[in-house]
Amino acid sequence: MKTLSNKVAIVVGASSGIGHAAAKLFAAEGASVVVAARRQVELDALVSEITQAGGKAVALAGDVKKETYANALVDLALTQYGGLDVAFNNVGTLGAMGPTPDVSLCDWTHTVETNLTSAFLAAKYQVPAMIARGGGSIIFTSTFVGYTVAFPGVAAYAASKSGLIGLAQALAVEFGQQGVRANTLLPGGTDTAMYREMNDTKEAQDFIVGLYPMRRLATADEIAQSALYLASDASSFTTGSAMLVDGGVSVNRT
Repeated sequence: MKTLSNKVAIVVGASSGIGHAAAKLFAAEGASVVVAARRQVELDALVSEITQAGGKAVALAGDVKKETYANALVDLALTQYGGLDVAFNNVGTLGAMGPTPDVSLCDWTHTVETNLTSAFLAAKYQVPAMIARGGGSIIFTSTFVGYTVAFPGVAAYAASKSGLIGLAQALAVEFGQQGVRANTLLPGGTDTAMYREMNDTKEAQDFIVGLYPMRRLATADEIAQSALYLASDASSFTTGSAMLVDGGVSVNRT
């Protein structure tokens, strides 16, 4: 039997990178998938790819900062597939980068709303749907940045992503007896468009790769495999965790 057979999953941030890889993997492992992001064209292409491979997927584009979108995604899972078992809330923005005193309140608020408030809104609607199903797994994509390693110039990103760890822990304690698990996934450097935006020169990329014991970045597919673990029953006793998948960057001092 496939790992996610008979399960329904929402994957947010599915138009590219880790979310795109996870949506394809979840579908290949038997889940019926609701894919979400801002870009409808990319989502439609993803749905086509999944269905052509024999999977089940439906797309809904929107703004994760809007409560109505969080509600609509859960409603789509319920009406299209009859329930919700897994939610991979994999949305994120680097936000304004640079010295912290130079970050405007507007830029700070935008980053926090995108990375953290959107996760609260998602959970607000995902949790009741999972309870009605008898339980489920909520996963937030955080980062090692601001948790085990710090970099200058990314205060809003680090703070908002670190907040996801506290949110997951609160949900894990609040809803554990009702079968809902909540965890954060903390990837290391992953070869995605966001990584290349943050490290846009060869010198910067060489520096980042040099921080890792393995002297390479992760692929989106590798991080998706860890998300699959948290989504599946293989992690049935894992909740409230901050799961590092960072290639050893947090412990490397060489």
